[in-house]
Amino acid sequence: MRVRSTIVLFGVLAFVGGWAAFERLHADPRRGAELDLDSGSNALRDAGRVMAKISKQISPSVVHIEASHRTVLRGEVEETGSGVIVHSTHLPGEYVVTNRHVIAGSELKEIKVTLPDGRQVNPERVWDDAASDIAVMKVPVEGLTAVAWADSDVAEIGHPVLAVGSPFGLSQSVTFGIISAKSRRSLKLGDKGVLNQDFIQTDAAINPGNSGGPLIDLNGRVVGINTAIASNSGGNEGIGFSIPSNLVSRVVDQLLEYGKVYRAYLGVKLDPEFDITKARALKLDRARGARVMAIYPNTPAARAKLQKDDVILSFDGIDIVDENHLINVVSLSPVGKKVRLMVLRRGEKFPVQVDLSDRSVAEDDSTPSVPQQSKADTPVEQMKFSAEQSESSVPVDLKLELGDFKLQISIRRSILPK
Repeated sequence: MRVRSTIVLFGVLAFVGGWAAFERLHADPRRGAELDLDSGSNALRDAGRVMAKISKQISPSVVHIEASHRTVLRGEVEETGSGVIVHSTHLPGEYVVTNRHVIAGSELKEIKVTLPDGRQVNPERVWDDAASDIAVMKVPVEGLTAVAWADSDVAEIGHPVLAVGSPFGLSQSVTFGIISAKSRRSLKLGDKGVLNQDFIQTDAAINPGNSGGPLIDLNGRVVGINTAIASNSGGNEGIGFSIPSNLVSRVVDQLLEYGKVYRAYLGVKLDPEFDITKARALKLDRARGARVMAIYPNTPAARAKLQKDDVILSFDGIDIVDENHLINVVSLSPVGKKVRLMVLRRGEKFPVQVDLSDRSVAEDDSTPSVPQQSKADTPVEQMKFSAEQSESSVPVDLKLELGDFKLQISIRRSILPK
């Protein structure tokens, strides 16, 4: 058995070395004479250096966050999360981006941001957006190192990424993985859900406390903000979700420029159960696009004369996958924009022009013109790491609560970064 294991090990090393040698030879045929089986080891060392360089580059931009608030049933609750430092093109100063659920319900004095150099500060102001679970905090310091945003649209499945944050309160932790999938939309996040869903899925280890921390590409740029995990155990099982950087940067820019996020809307109710049977009945070869179940009066959809059982196949040149996809792209479109839809009606395709209005107008109107949140099929947990404190202020053991799952952790609160 030992001989067989040794043969297998050498076979793997030979394969790795040969593959690396082939890649280097393909890049520069003149180096063929220099290559040997050690090239596999060299490739691993080179990869390690790249990871170390990226980690060193991003670490001055990642912060640790502790936020506390009181509840009637649980007393004082402390949440632990992560954040990333950004600069704004609209306002001077230093800002930290995190998840809204990390600091929700906390006053400014109850939020502690631990900077990479160990300083602790309270934010001066907070902006948040429940529909995307993004929050931005202005911190009273100068000269911080800000991150650069990647273009999450060009990130591909299989691309290596690093997750940085404070899992279980252990700040500046770095893990490695790949982008496992993109455009995950049917996720149930929190009690009310999240409107803008277009998550990046990764197998990089992220755990409670990673919420708000960055997902980094191999150029050292932020490709996503880590938000949730799908887990039966309450910890990492290789399925984590990040808000893509293009969505985050848009939300952050609007929060800092306007104090809110302006979202367009159509004014339709969409079918969350649009399947192949319904698609064939409407003369589609497969379930694609978003089926309209109802049109609310005095809305862009009503003015464009959309009808029940219309299937919206494309929106502003974007092929629509399902109702969640349509909700996301519509709400992120500029208010007032004229948009061309491709609609299937009674088996025929034709274009429709729509003038998009502001979603907040619909929300302030008594008419229920906002499309309903689509069905969320995959329950996932936002990664908040909670510590409870009794009325006598005696430290107690940490508790991790994920929905109905509760885990008592035999670590005292004193290990959390101060």
